[in-house]
Amino acid sequence: MTPVTPEEAPCVPPPRVPLQRHSVRRQVLDALRCALVSGELAPGEVYSAPVLALRFGVSATPVREAMQQLASEGAVEVVPNRGFRVARRSERELAELAEVRALLEVPVLLTLAAGVTPERWERIRPFADAASSVAATGDRAAYLEVDRAFHQAVLALAGNQQLVVIADDLHRRAQWPLPRGGAPRTADLLADAAQHVALLDALAASDLDTVETLAREHFLRG
Repeated sequence: MTPVTPEEAPCVPPPRVPLQRHSVRRQVLDALRCALVSGELAPGEVYSAPVLALRFGVSATPVREAMQQLASEGAVEVVPNRGFRVARRSERELAELAEVRALLEVPVLLTLAAGVTPERWERIRPFADAASSVAATGDRAAYLEVDRAFHQAVLALAGNQQLVVIADDLHRRAQWPLPRGGAPRTADLLADAAQHVALLDALAASDLDTVETLAREHFLRG
């Protein structure tokens, strides 16, 4: 029998994975993220997968999978035989995350400010406008999503997808669990959204000093 080379071998598809299971896990993950950023799941508290599963009306499996994902992102910690403890973010940890974000993103923003045309920056304007609109509702969970979308859109102009992924991971880690033990006021969200607009104006004007100052201040806000 003539041997079959790798190039001639038939392509064997991977085993089928039910799409519904992934859909449920994604929905549970999104719900848990909202609960974390809203403070509904409190820092320091332990939550079991079966109890959360009852709450969401699903089996414990997608809850455990979603919690494992959150553990990999630093939002929760695995407690053997008990469940998952919501992590506490100290002021120092938040400051360190802000510093790392600044080290990564500020040089990129300065490069973009010097090389991207005002017309291209105007295409980012809807993201800043969306952040302002959502901030006015006072919904922190919804605001954090549009906040991340704005930063993703800005960094995408650098043409480096790995940069976008890594920066977004850092951004998400800085967002939860709810820091300093209290939900921000609507005024705080509006102030944060206003910084998006100011930063975008500075980027379009190639005002490098203002870009750097605003970016560093913005990262400190979280």
